[in-house]
Amino acid sequence: MFTGIIESLGTIRRIETHGEGKVLVIACDLDLSSTGIGDSIAVNGACLTAVSLGKGQFKVDMAPETVSRTTFSSIGPGARVNIERALKLSDRIDGHLVSGHIDGTGLVSKIETRSNAIIYDIQVPENLADEMIEKGSVAIDGISLTINQCWDSGFSVSIIPHTAKITTIGFKSIGDPVNIETDMLGKYVKKFLSGQGKSAKSANDAGGDISMSLLARNGFL
Repeated sequence: MFTGIIESLGTIRRIETHGEGKVLVIACDLDLSSTGIGDSIAVNGACLTAVSLGKGQFKVDMAPETVSRTTFSSIGPGARVNIERALKLSDRIDGHLVSGHIDGTGLVSKIETRSNAIIYDIQVPENLADEMIEKGSVAIDGISLTINQCWDSGFSVSIIPHTAKITTIGFKSIGDPVNIETDMLGKYVKKFLSGQGKSAKSANDAGGDISMSLLARNGFL
């Protein structure tokens, strides 16, 4: 589990391809003395497992599923990446709860400066946009951000200069791909309210999908 507060910028030193999977060697300036083999590290928002550790660098394996769902399918050596180590239960949650399980990718469609903020419009598939709300949370390349506006095919976020300086979003140009993780709480609520995953029999036994009238009948409203 992560918070979306980026700890360091890393650089991909080497990429090894193993069929549809990949192995990445990543350099960073984090103190990894308390990190062990098998620990989780978020790289551009993707929760990956450290398989070896060295001075100023670590190595992670990427399964084909991770490669296919993320921007790592096209990333190359020298690329800068956002790094965050796993959350400790005693830590403050300054961003929001981020699982590190990427839902899909988006494209930067517009960049506009307004006063001291940079507004990024991100184009995403409709199924991801459907899981977003105005002023809700989203993780872009692992960065915890607040949604300014959202529409059927995308959303916008406002970036302060500090965030642009210490994360990869400051390097982005129009047309660049980004990893997207929508808010996990929103996904659960969406599934419960839509009745997804229920068999036809259980849906009928329950009287259909959850609705406002059903909640009212059962004393929740």
